[in-house]
Amino acid sequence: MARKFKPGDRVKAKGVSSSPKMEVSKYITKKEPIFGFADNDTYVECVWYRDGERRYRIFHQNRLSKVQDTKGIFKT
Repeated sequence: MARKFKPGDRVKAKGVSSSPKMEVSKYITKKEPIFGFADNDTYVECVWYRDGERRYRIFHQNRLSKVQDTKGIFKT
Protein backbone atom coordinates (compact mmCIF):
# COMPACT_ATOMS: atom_id res chain seq x y z
CA MET A 1 0.00 0.00 0.00
CA ALA A 2 1.30 3.46 -0.84
CA ARG A 3 2.00 6.01 1.86
CA LYS A 4 -0.65 8.74 2.03
CA PHE A 5 1.17 11.17 4.34
CA LYS A 6 4.63 12.48 5.00
CA PRO A 7 6.12 13.64 8.31
CA GLY A 8 4.81 17.10 9.22
CA ASP A 9 1.38 16.68 7.56
CA ARG A 10 -1.58 17.85 9.65
CA VAL A 11 -4.29 15.20 10.05
CA LYS A 12 -7.50 14.38 11.92
CA ALA A 13 -9.17 11.06 12.69
CA LYS A 14 -12.02 10.30 10.27
CA GLY A 15 -15.54 10.20 11.67
CA VAL A 16 -14.63 11.70 15.06
CA SER A 17 -15.80 15.29 15.38
CA SER A 18 -13.93 15.85 18.65
CA SER A 19 -10.62 14.55 17.27
CA PRO A 20 -7.69 16.92 17.83
CA LYS A 21 -5.57 18.23 14.98
CA MET A 22 -2.46 16.10 14.91
CA GLU A 23 0.87 16.09 13.13
CA VAL A 24 2.29 12.98 11.47
CA SER A 25 5.59 12.19 13.14
CA LYS A 26 6.72 9.08 11.25
CA TYR A 27 5.69 5.76 9.76
CA ILE A 28 5.96 2.81 12.15
CA THR A 29 6.90 -0.77 11.34
CA LYS A 30 4.17 -3.01 12.68
CA LYS A 31 4.17 -6.81 12.57
CA GLU A 32 1.02 -8.33 11.07
CA PRO A 33 -0.34 -10.71 13.76
CA ILE A 34 -1.82 -13.43 11.55
CA PHE A 35 0.80 -13.89 8.83
CA GLY A 36 3.77 -12.40 10.69
CA PHE A 37 5.14 -10.08 8.00
CA ALA A 38 6.34 -6.54 8.77
CA ASP A 39 4.19 -3.68 7.50
CA ASN A 40 6.23 -0.49 6.93
CA ASP A 41 3.79 1.64 4.93
CA THR A 42 0.40 1.83 6.65
CA TYR A 43 0.79 2.82 10.32
CA VAL A 44 1.73 6.35 11.37
CA GLU A 45 2.64 7.88 14.70
CA CYS A 46 0.75 11.12 15.29
CA VAL A 47 1.56 13.81 17.86
CA TRP A 48 -0.68 16.48 19.38
CA TYR A 49 -0.78 18.63 22.50
CA ARG A 50 -3.51 18.85 25.11
CA ASP A 51 -3.26 21.15 28.14
CA GLY A 52 0.43 21.72 27.42
CA GLU A 53 1.17 17.98 27.48
CA ARG A 54 2.54 16.15 24.44
CA ARG A 55 0.52 13.09 23.44
CA TYR A 56 0.98 10.53 20.71
CA ARG A 57 -0.82 7.54 19.22
CA ILE A 58 -0.36 5.14 16.33
CA PHE A 59 -3.10 5.11 13.65
CA HIS A 60 -3.69 3.20 10.43
CA GLN A 61 -3.34 5.74 7.62
CA ASN A 62 -6.82 4.91 6.28
CA ARG A 63 -8.36 6.18 9.55
CA LEU A 64 -6.90 9.67 9.02
CA SER A 65 -7.70 12.57 6.72
CA LYS A 66 -5.49 15.52 5.83
CA VAL A 67 -6.35 18.92 7.33
CA GLN A 68 -5.68 22.06 5.31
CA ASP A 69 -5.39 24.26 8.40
CA THR A 70 -2.00 26.00 8.58
CA LYS A 71 -2.19 26.83 12.29
CA GLY A 72 -0.02 24.90 14.75
CA ILE A 73 -1.13 21.98 16.85
CA PHE A 74 -0.21 23.61 20.17
CA LYS A 75 -2.93 25.71 21.80
CA THR A 76 -1.95 28.41 24.28
